[in-house]
Amino acid sequence: MSRFHVGGKVVDSVDLLRKRQWLWRLDAWPFAIIYGFWAVAIATSIDIFDAFIILGGFSIAHILVVLFTVWSIDFRCLVQYSKINDIHQADSCKVIPAKFCGSKEVVPLHFRKLAGSSTLGDVEEIYFDFRKQSFIYSKEKETFCKFPYPSKETFGYYLKCTGHGTEAKVVAATEKWGWNVFEYPQPTFQKLMKEQCMEPFFVFQVFCVGLWCLDEYWYYSIFTLFMLLMFESTVAKSRLKTLCELRRVRVDNQTLMVYRCGKWVKLSGTELLPWDVVSIGLSTSPTGEDKSVPADMLLLAGSAIVNEAILTGESTPQWKVSIMGRGTEEKLSARRDKTHVLFGGTKILQHTPDKTFHMKTPDGGCLAVVLRTGFEASQGKLMRTILFSTERVTANSWESGLFILFLVAFAIIAAGYVLKKVLMQGLEDPARSKYKLVLSCSLIITSVIPPELPMELSIAVNTSLIALASRGIFCTEPFRIPFAGKVDRCCFDKTGTLTSDDMEFSGVGGLTNSEDLETDMAKVPGRMLEILASCHAVVFVDNKLVGDPLEKAALKGIDWTYKSDEKAIPKKGSGDAAQIVQRHHFASHLKRMAVIVRVQEQFFALLRDELNFYFPGSSIFDASFDTMISTGKGAPETIQERLIDVPPSYVKTYKKYTRQGSRVLALAFKSLPEMAVSEVRSLDRDMVESGLTFAGFAVFNCPIRGDSATVLSELKGSSHDLVMITGDQALTACHVASQVHIVTKPALILVRAKSGERYEWVSPDETEVISYRGDEVEALSETHDLCIGGDCVEMLQQTSAVHKVIPYVKVFARVAPEQKELILTTFKSVGRITLMCGDGTNDVGALKQAHVGIALLNAISPTQSEQSSSEASAKGESAKPSIAKKLKLTAENGEGPSKSKSVLKPESSGKQAVNRHLTAAEMQREKLKKLMDELNEDSDGRSAPIVKLGDASMASPFTAKHASVSPTTDIIRQGRSALVTTLQMFKILGLNCLATAYVLSVMYLDGVKLGDVQATISGVFTAAFFLFISQALPLPTLSAERPHPNIFCAQVFLSLMGQFAIHLFFLISSVKEAEKYMPDECIEPDSDFHPNLVNTVSYMFSMMLQVATFAVNYMGHPFNQSIPENKPFLYALTGAVGFFTVITSDLFRDLNVWLKLVPLPKGLRNKFLIWATLMFLVCYSWERILSWALPGKMPAWRRRQRQVAANLEKKKRL
Repeated sequence: MSRFHVGGKVVDSVDLLRKRQWLWRLDAWPFAIIYGFWAVAIATSIDIFDAFIILGGFSIAHILVVLFTVWSIDFRCLVQYSKINDIHQADSCKVIPAKFCGSKEVVPLHFRKLAGSSTLGDVEEIYFDFRKQSFIYSKEKETFCKFPYPSKETFGYYLKCTGHGTEAKVVAATEKWGWNVFEYPQPTFQKLMKEQCMEPFFVFQVFCVGLWCLDEYWYYSIFTLFMLLMFESTVAKSRLKTLCELRRVRVDNQTLMVYRCGKWVKLSGTELLPWDVVSIGLSTSPTGEDKSVPADMLLLAGSAIVNEAILTGESTPQWKVSIMGRGTEEKLSARRDKTHVLFGGTKILQHTPDKTFHMKTPDGGCLAVVLRTGFEASQGKLMRTILFSTERVTANSWESGLFILFLVAFAIIAAGYVLKKVLMQGLEDPARSKYKLVLSCSLIITSVIPPELPMELSIAVNTSLIALASRGIFCTEPFRIPFAGKVDRCCFDKTGTLTSDDMEFSGVGGLTNSEDLETDMAKVPGRMLEILASCHAVVFVDNKLVGDPLEKAALKGIDWTYKSDEKAIPKKGSGDAAQIVQRHHFASHLKRMAVIVRVQEQFFALLRDELNFYFPGSSIFDASFDTMISTGKGAPETIQERLIDVPPSYVKTYKKYTRQGSRVLALAFKSLPEMAVSEVRSLDRDMVESGLTFAGFAVFNCPIRGDSATVLSELKGSSHDLVMITGDQALTACHVASQVHIVTKPALILVRAKSGERYEWVSPDETEVISYRGDEVEALSETHDLCIGGDCVEMLQQTSAVHKVIPYVKVFARVAPEQKELILTTFKSVGRITLMCGDGTNDVGALKQAHVGIALLNAISPTQSEQSSSEASAKGESAKPSIAKKLKLTAENGEGPSKSKSVLKPESSGKQAVNRHLTAAEMQREKLKKLMDELNEDSDGRSAPIVKLGDASMASPFTAKHASVSPTTDIIRQGRSALVTTLQMFKILGLNCLATAYVLSVMYLDGVKLGDVQATISGVFTAAFFLFISQALPLPTLSAERPHPNIFCAQVFLSLMGQFAIHLFFLISSVKEAEKYMPDECIEPDSDFHPNLVNTVSYMFSMMLQVATFAVNYMGHPFNQSIPENKPFLYALTGAVGFFTVITSDLFRDLNVWLKLVPLPKGLRNKFLIWATLMFLVCYSWERILSWALPGKMPAWRRRQRQVAANLEKKKRL
């Protein structure tokens, strides 16, 4: 088998190849025969001049074959390689990547033998490296798979791990996985420039320059060549700068304690290998900066607080816990078990060792086992994303290829017309030169591909990249920017995206049969307060409480204090302290968390009489005793299933507050017998979280961000469908959706009927009930906005009704991260162009699946510091700690807040703390200043901005350093701007090239040609026009009108053909009119250029066509600035019109003499000016009529949805 199907996210398939010997390559022996035949048969039989012309043709063909081996991987494989079925005979392979993962590559196939067991002997491995990833051949699967790393084993297997026991195992692991480093070659400017100059467009353009030189257009050729070299050198410099920036990112060279060969040894982070057991903790460099985790590690013992902002953009530090307590047979899941993994590149803020684990660390660090290293670690994956997306700056490349083919067809017709005419006149005509004829036909065909085409295609995208970077929005996959202009469905997460991170504790409910909310904490039972005070994951870092804003709001609302020793104590009045013993952290797939606490209960005199009735003579009342309880909280519907007794008003109470948009958590507890800490930690989580007693509901208000409603209203008014995808409760989601214009019609929620056998649509107030039928969803969506939950998504998957229902739903509630991904893929499958905006944690899958994924870093961009400061002042004092933390995150470019140097000595003196704080503040100012200097240095205005690790996120192609959804409108505006700029460039280039093909063909037969200076002036104006239209800024508000999604649509085609017909008519009319004033002298067709009236009229008309084409086809409102608003373009147009008027009226005779223009007769001049004005008006009217008659529309996705649903139904029947 010569082809292996891989089907991964990076590689789609692999072909086996074997390199041919040099003499047997198809670019060697066939041409050796041809050259020998020329020397023997051709050179000796015809005129030597003609023979060398033929030899030149053979040489050009040979050069093209060699160049095509550089341009096309498929052609290189055909010429230089042969396909092989036996993998052991192959020495190379052709890697075909997945969509949007780059281009094909030929890479060497490696064979190596690893030391195996004594019975099996040496094990042979066959693998190849592609874009810093290794793929190994699997005999069982008979295909290539990603190189295996120990990231999917059982927890019991990890707990038994003791690292590499012998030096032989260390050597074998080093040979297998390599060093933990980021290694990629640093090319020189000369090498990059050589690569740029070998590109097809550049070679073709140089060939065109050569043709122009042969036709004696020296000035024009030199100008064009200079422009090409300048552009290519700028691109090479930009790429070199990007690669230099990336090479600065390395694995932190910190020293770690590693358990190898049965003892602890000190090793550098770059020497780590998978399966190494290490001691990891807070580590600082001599400069005081915290060092990052050098590889992905699984915590075996201990816990840590980690800042993952550099990878996910999540500003809240994450708590990482060991795998102690997990089932030994459970397998590690990359998505589910993130709370146990320290990701490479993140920074540990604080750690707590576990002294009870059987393996002790010598330096007091946490015990961890290395899972992935190098480019396979999380930081390495982000590096690969940035590194291999720098070459993707393009806009509609496949459309540009088809458009060029369309123009080439016209050029071939024009060249054929010339050949036919000349052949009809007879090649023996002495006035016709065969050399000039071939040259003219070559120029006609090559003229349809203008030299500025690759520049213009990249300028549109680069301009948008630079504009977004200036607003704190960074893009790692630039090819997605044009998709932003085509987006028709915008999806949003709720919590932290549409709503604020700052939660407000409203009170508790469900304490009695009443549905009222209790806001006086003095009247709340102590057990409820203990649950709120202890069932959380907040932690102290630098003497500051950090964690989930909801949990911090609860502590503040009940007026309890949480200490660094994990003990919660009430600030006022009487109450029992709660000491946390064991946490079972919140898991999105479980929708709950639990904490085991020891409550120190104090008994006072007023209780003795009552208690003595039950315990007469007991001495316990003169002291205190500890009670062990399990506290839990989670989604009300999840906790309901785990209660011993459900209060009658349970459902009614929580639904009341969720309908009001509040976030409701159910609280419960159960008593545990007294046991040792080791016994507590070994308890199964399911046992801890079952058989609970209901304590009440905690109600939180999550205020909507100030600009969410405004932004989403603008999106809805600009022809975008809006969708909410959240993990929150359905009633809460519907309420918030109605506040931000996602839900505008009566809402219906899909729920399981009380009978339990079927589903039904129910309104939020339960006054309207409609039976669910998959075939009626489309009709129902016309009158209602639909909402479904995660359990309903599972039902749709089981009944194969996903494509019937999901495309029509507006609100998705209680969905898991995997379900968010399914929703986005369903939208895409029915033809929707999707945008997803969310945070960088739970929404990663959906952000990756969307055409345009935007991860909000929840920080404040440098460009908006003033605005953010004013917003902070408006919010009041309570917001200051959060804003200060965010400012620190931004100043460190996403690296997290400042930390103390020692985690084991938090009780430093107040004076030392102040000094340390001042030093940290000074460091932050220096870093912010350095960041701004780098920003100013990088934005040279010509090339795409460099995306650094602090700017990019693993979560999605777009990363926004904003705490609101406003980046969505910025990205869509820039996307629409790039899209319409590309479309107008194609139209202008098309019209110019069609006119050029006509001038070079039909008018060539009459001996008409342009002068060298004339062509150069025309080229200068064209380059200036293109530069200025690409600098047009998008309008500040989005319009309801949508841009056309691609070149091949009725409006663009009719506009192109109509304007070309108008241009052709006026051009022919002008030339015919000029011929009336020409003397009856004979113009020799192949003679040198001589000024005459027809040449002058042709040049003036081409100048006028140029100006009119740019002015008519400029797409201003409603997407970009209009011509009067785009001042540079307006001045260029005015200058061109003035230049045209001056040369037409012959005001400066010396100028016209330099341009080799003859004076126009007065009658012809007046008529010519009138025709020029008339042609402009006719073209302008035609363009405006088409824009009015054929505006951009929403894509017809409903037809596609029905087709997809019907096809799935057919497959189901089969």
